Amino acid sequence: MALGSSSRNVKVIPEAYQVMNQFKYEVATELGINPEYKTGYWGNIPSRECGAVGGHMVRRMIAAAQQSLLGQGGGPAATATGGFRGSFPQEPSQ
Repeated sequence: MALGSSSRNVKVIPEAYQVMNQFKYEVATELGINPEYKTGYWGNIPSRECGAVGGHMVRRMIAAAQQSLLGQGGGPAATATGGFRGSFPQEPSQ
Protein backbone atom coordinates (compact mmCIF):
# COMPACT_ATOMS: atom_id res chain seq x y z
CA MET A 1 0.00 0.00 0.00
CA ALA A 2 1.35 3.41 -0.88
CA LEU A 3 2.44 5.80 1.83
CA GLY A 4 -0.44 7.99 2.94
CA SER A 5 -3.16 5.86 1.40
CA SER A 6 -5.95 4.55 3.57
CA SER A 7 -7.51 1.17 3.99
CA ARG A 8 -10.99 0.15 5.04
CA ASN A 9 -9.67 -2.96 6.77
CA VAL A 10 -10.23 -2.77 10.50
CA LYS A 11 -7.14 -3.65 12.50
CA VAL A 12 -8.11 -6.14 15.17
CA ILE A 13 -4.91 -5.53 17.14
CA PRO A 14 -3.56 -2.07 16.23
CA GLU A 15 -0.27 -2.69 18.09
CA ALA A 16 0.42 -5.67 15.82
CA TYR A 17 0.59 -3.37 12.78
CA GLN A 18 3.46 -1.39 14.28
CA VAL A 19 5.32 -4.50 15.43
CA MET A 20 4.96 -6.19 12.02
CA ASN A 21 6.17 -3.03 10.27
CA GLN A 22 9.22 -2.92 12.52
CA PHE A 23 9.80 -6.64 11.87
CA LYS A 24 9.53 -6.04 8.10
CA TYR A 25 12.18 -3.31 8.16
CA GLU A 26 14.42 -5.45 10.38
CA VAL A 27 14.27 -8.36 7.91
CA ALA A 28 14.80 -6.04 4.93
CA THR A 29 17.93 -4.66 6.57
CA GLU A 30 19.22 -8.18 7.32
CA LEU A 31 18.69 -9.18 3.68
CA GLY A 32 20.47 -6.08 2.38
CA ILE A 33 17.46 -4.86 0.39
CA ASN A 34 17.86 -1.52 -1.41
CA PRO A 35 17.74 1.11 1.39
CA GLU A 36 15.15 3.20 -0.48
CA TYR A 37 12.46 1.35 1.49
CA LYS A 38 13.44 3.34 4.60
CA THR A 39 11.46 6.30 3.24
CA GLY A 40 8.30 4.19 3.56
CA TYR A 41 7.85 3.86 -0.20
CA TRP A 42 8.46 0.38 -1.58
CA GLY A 43 7.44 1.22 -5.18
CA ASN A 44 11.02 1.27 -6.49
CA ILE A 45 11.92 -2.08 -4.92
CA PRO A 46 11.58 -5.09 -7.26
CA SER A 47 8.80 -7.50 -6.34
CA ARG A 48 11.35 -10.31 -6.02
CA GLU A 49 13.06 -8.46 -3.17
CA CYS A 50 9.74 -7.56 -1.50
CA GLY A 51 8.70 -11.20 -1.72
CA ALA A 52 11.97 -12.25 -0.13
CA VAL A 53 11.24 -10.01 2.84
CA GLY A 54 7.77 -11.53 3.28
CA GLY A 55 9.10 -15.06 2.85
CA HIS A 56 11.79 -14.60 5.49
CA MET A 57 9.25 -13.06 7.86
CA VAL A 58 7.01 -16.11 7.51
CA ARG A 59 9.94 -18.51 8.04
CA ARG A 60 10.94 -16.73 11.23
CA MET A 61 7.35 -16.66 12.53
CA ILE A 62 6.94 -20.39 11.83
CA ALA A 63 10.22 -21.15 13.60
CA ALA A 64 9.08 -19.08 16.61
CA ALA A 65 5.74 -20.93 16.71
CA GLN A 66 7.51 -24.30 16.55
CA GLN A 67 9.82 -23.29 19.39
CA SER A 68 6.78 -22.22 21.39
CA LEU A 69 5.14 -25.59 20.81
CA LEU A 70 8.30 -27.41 21.81
CA GLY A 71 8.42 -25.39 25.00
CA GLN A 72 4.88 -26.50 25.88
CA GLY A 73 5.70 -30.19 25.37
CA GLY A 74 5.20 -32.86 27.99
CA GLY A 75 8.82 -33.42 28.95
CA PRO A 76 11.88 -34.75 27.14
CA ALA A 77 9.93 -37.49 25.37
CA ALA A 78 7.75 -34.99 23.53
CA THR A 79 8.67 -34.28 19.93
CA ALA A 80 7.55 -31.34 17.83
CA THR A 81 4.62 -33.26 16.39
CA GLY A 82 3.96 -35.22 19.57
CA GLY A 83 3.77 -32.07 21.65
CA PHE A 84 1.49 -30.47 19.10
CA ARG A 85 -0.78 -33.47 18.73
CA GLY A 86 -0.85 -33.96 22.48
CA SER A 87 -2.74 -30.69 22.88
CA PHE A 88 -5.79 -32.09 21.07
CA PRO A 89 -8.31 -34.52 22.57
CA GLN A 90 -7.70 -38.09 21.50
CA GLU A 91 -10.29 -40.04 19.54
CA PRO A 92 -11.97 -42.77 21.55
CA SER A 93 -10.54 -46.25 20.87
CA GLN A 94 -12.85 -48.77 19.33
